Amino acid sequence: MASSLHNYVLVILTLAIIQFKATSGSHHHHRHLKSLHFSLFQHETINKTGYIIVNGVEGGAGITETTTPFGTLFVFQDPLTVTANRSSKLVGIAEGTSITSSLDGLRSISIAKITLRLKNHKGSVSIVGGTNNVKASDHPVVGGTEDFMFVQGYVTSSPVDLKGLTVVYKIEFHLYWPPYATQAS
Repeated sequence: MASSLHNYVLVILTLAIIQFKATSGSHHHHRHLKSLHFSLFQHETINKTGYIIVNGVEGGAGITETTTPFGTLFVFQDPLTVTANRSSKLVGIAEGTSITSSLDGLRSISIAKITLRLKNHKGSVSIVGGTNNVKASDHPVVGGTEDFMFVQGYVTSSPVDLKGLTVVYKIEFHLYWPPYATQAS
């Protein structure tokens, strides 16, 4: 009886090890994906490239460079440049909306279409997700056009300069094309 229990345990352990080895190899799928990683800088100027459309709830956080009242609807069409200096080369436009979703005025739900005109890539990337006004925020890519058709990945937005009428964010792109997608040159 002990021998058959011992054999049963050995069979179960062997099957578990085989299953573990089969699933652990699937985490390396990024090796075969075509990818593109780069950073740009978004420049948002209040009442020039970004506007409050609906003021949020009174009595909450006030309007500052980093906060807007709960429920505030904000739209933007901001230039993207290659450096943090606004006069550097313009290579794209970020356009979208955000709604302040936290009572402290620091977090929002954001939706954006980022149109890019890079040296070897042209098209747009669409993102959606939560944004923290004073910390880095990751936004999943939910779509793309032209050279970015079928693209997957995420975009990280990090504040660089939050002082004054124009605020600057570093936008880091981590883009991957699945094997079935071909990228136009």
